[in-house]
Amino acid sequence: MHDIIVIGGGIAGTSVAARLAPHAKVLLLEAETALAYHASGRSAALYESNYGLPTTVALSKASSDYFHTANGGYLSPRGLMITARVDEFDAFQKDSETLGLEVISPTEALQMLPILNPEKLAHASYHAAAWDIDTDRMVQDFARELRAHGGEIKLGAPVKSIAHNGAGWVLETPVGSYQAKLIVNASGAWVDEIAKLAGLAPLGFTPLRRSMARIPAPGGHDVSTWPMFFGVGESWYAKPDAGSLIVSPAEEDPMPPMDAWADDMVLAEGLARYEELVTEPVTRIEANWAGLRTFSPDRALTIGFHTDAPDFFWHAGQGGYGFQTAPAASQLAADLILGQARQLDAKTCAALSPERFAQ
Repeated sequence: MHDIIVIGGGIAGTSVAARLAPHAKVLLLEAETALAYHASGRSAALYESNYGLPTTVALSKASSDYFHTANGGYLSPRGLMITARVDEFDAFQKDSETLGLEVISPTEALQMLPILNPEKLAHASYHAAAWDIDTDRMVQDFARELRAHGGEIKLGAPVKSIAHNGAGWVLETPVGSYQAKLIVNASGAWVDEIAKLAGLAPLGFTPLRRSMARIPAPGGHDVSTWPMFFGVGESWYAKPDAGSLIVSPAEEDPMPPMDAWADDMVLAEGLARYEELVTEPVTRIEANWAGLRTFSPDRALTIGFHTDAPDFFWHAGQGGYGFQTAPAASQLAADLILGQARQLDAKTCAALSPERFAQ
């Protein structure tokens, strides 16, 4: 019998399991043969603390110290720019204010991003306070922390059934049967499915596909110091990655829980939007992929006990913000589960609680 079983080995599940391991006997179950296989392994991985809903921003800001200092820090400089045509000023102004970006001239923007088209670019804003996250090291460090405190990880262990035997939960997987007093549901796109397996009401989470294409460095440029850059309204974005450029149409197409793949037509439309503001056409795609960003009905993360089951805990709905919120979100989950003083304010905690859907 374990004290706690965490279902899901993405950044959400791995981080909360690591937080709990010093205080309880913890088992992490992951359906795939590697951690961070789905959304966590397909993330654009930017830490921008002003990005998202107020609750997301609160979690991101509360994660800042961890990102900058834990295990030598996980961040490297990137920067963030918004680009717009002349007819997109209103949306440009709104995005820039929301993210706290400083308006710069097109000339300044071209100095940072020489592929921008001076005939199309009318507006730009920028700030340096956006960083790449070393996502792989972050997941592996949390896994190491979990194991160092006696926690276990079982890979290739999709949960097939969940039952309650009076003493706790019994979970059946292809690699064994496991028992625990508490389940933490951190299963990403599958969170509602896991709740239903446990005989509990789902909350209405929606997995939304987001596709990516990796293209060669435009015009042979060294892209390593380029900022991540967006079209207004997040209609597309591009980000340097390992000497190439990742471009996303930034779509949000509802999908069932699955191993997602990119839609060719959606990718083509997104690349066309990107091409409208640059001088270098896309002539080749090196690779493409997609991930599912899973949102609650109000798009905020959901962290707390199921209203009908005090031994079933939601750690869900990370959307596209799983990495940037993980340090604080996992700490909040651990505080709630262990009955510790919470480090976040009461208003934010209430806005993240699943109880908001019961009202």
